Amino acid sequence: MKKKIITIAAIIIIFICVSAILFNSFKKDDDNGLTKVKVAEVAHTIFYAPQYVAIANGYFEEYGIDIDLTLVPGVVQIK
Repeated sequence: MKKKIITIAAIIIIFICVSAILFNSFKKDDDNGLTKVKVAEVAHTIFYAPQYVAIANGYFEEYGIDIDLTLVPGVVQIK
């Protein structure tokens, strides 16, 4: 009885592993190996110039990073 349970458990584990491998092999890869990073900036200012240059020259892609740059208007309170 114990041998039968171990055999059934092994078959189930093998089935799950094979299913996982097949599922991942047919999965479409849209990101081309790049890690997507969302970057938010509060204003288009000169302080972000190095970031714009790096994005334009593809420095982030060299290191496997895909930048999603978003302008997020912020409120600046001067007291």
